[in-house]
Amino acid sequence: MPFTEICIYQVRPQKAEEFEALMLEAKDFLEKQKGLLLLRFIKRGYHIDMEQIKEGLPPLKIARIVKSVKYMLYWEFDTKESYGTAQKNLYDTYWRSIEKCLVAPHDKYIGEGMF
Repeated sequence: MPFTEICIYQVRPQKAEEFEALMLEAKDFLEKQKGLLLLRFIKRGYHIDMEQIKEGLPPLKIARIVKSVKYMLYWEFDTKESYGTAQKNLYDTYWRSIEKCLVAPHDKYIGEGMF
C-alpha cells in the first residue's frame, strides 16, 4: 500500500503570492523524489455547509480571508522509507522559506493507504 501525507498550510494573507511562487518552484524538485507516486497541491477556495450538501448544491466560493489562506499538499510514495528521504530533502531545501510564510506550524497527516 502507498504511504501518504496530507499537509495543511495556513499562510499569512500577505505572503500568499510568495508562498504560491515558492511551491511552484519546489514542484519540480518534489516531483523528482524517489518513490513518488502522486503529488497534488490545492488552494482552499470554497466551502460547503449541510444545507448545500442536503440539497446537492455546489460549494460556494470563499468571499474573504479572515486569518489565513489554506493550502493542502498531498503526496503519495511507494514506501515510508521513500517518504522519509523526501521529507529530509524538502527540509534541506525549501522548509525554512515555507515556514516564514505560515501563521502557525503546518499540520501533517500521514499513513498507509487503505484502498
